[in-house]
Amino acid sequence: MGSWALAYDHTHGDWSTLLAQHVRLAADGKASRVDYAGMAADRAALNRYLASLSAVSAQEYAGWPKPQRLAFLINAYNAFTIDLVLSRYPDVKSIKDLGSTFRSPWKRKFILLLGQERSLDDIEHGLIRAPGAFDEPRIHVAVVCASIGCPMLPKEAFTADQLDSQFENAMRRFLSDATRNRFDAAAKRLSVSRIFDWYGKDFEQGHQGFDSLRTTFRRYAEQLASTPEARALLVAGDYRIEFLDYDWRLNDVARNGKP
Repeated sequence: MGSWALAYDHTHGDWSTLLAQHVRLAADGKASRVDYAGMAADRAALNRYLASLSAVSAQEYAGWPKPQRLAFLINAYNAFTIDLVLSRYPDVKSIKDLGSTFRSPWKRKFILLLGQERSLDDIEHGLIRAPGAFDEPRIHVAVVCASIGCPMLPKEAFTADQLDSQFENAMRRFLSDATRNRFDAAAKRLSVSRIFDWYGKDFEQGHQGFDSLRTTFRRYAEQLASTPEARALLVAGDYRIEFLDYDWRLNDVARNGKP
C-alpha cells in the first residue's frame, strides 16, 4: 500500500475545488449546472483527483468509518460521471449517448476503484445500495447522473463530518424545486421526480426513518407546499402521487444556460 493511499484526504479538497470553480447554482439555489468546458480545461486536476480515488485499496477502505466510506463512494460516483461525460464532450447531449445498443453508460467498466474495474452501476447499486452497507435512501439526491432531471450537483464535496446535513440540504433543495417536484393542492395531486418511482422501495424500508413515500413527503411538506392548508393535506396523506417525466438532457451550462 503506497503512502499516497495511506494519506487519503477525507476532506476531498481537490474535488471541492473543482466543484467550486465549475458548478453554477441557480439563483434560487435549488438546481445547478456544470461548466463542462471548464472541467475539460481543468482535466489534469480532475485526473489527479480520480487517481487519488483509484489509489485507495479495498483493505484501507474497509478500515474507514462508515461515513467516510459513503462520502468516498458518492464523490467517486459524481467525479467519474463527469469523467465519462468529458470522454465525448462537447459531442454529447445526454449521458445516455455514452452507452451503446447493448450496454448502458452506467454499465461501462471504466473505473478503477478499490482494486477492481467497475461501472457507475457497480458503485451505486453494488456498493452504496448494497443491503446492510449504508441503508441510506437520501443517497438518491447525492449521486448525480449529469442530467437536468437529477438533483443538483453541489459546489462542494460530500464529507463524513457533514454527511447528514448535506443529505438533508440536498433533499430540501430538490423537493422545493417546482420544476421537478410540485404539489397542486386544489387537485390534491403531488407530482414528483421519477426518482421516487425508480427507487421508491429504498424509502419504504424504515432506514433513517423513511418507511413510505408518503412519510417522506410528509417530512418535507414545508418544501413541497407553499401554504399551511396545502401542507396539512400532505401531512394527512390526502393526495395522489404522479411521477413526472425525467429530463435526460446534459446539465451543461453552455447548452442549457444558467439554471
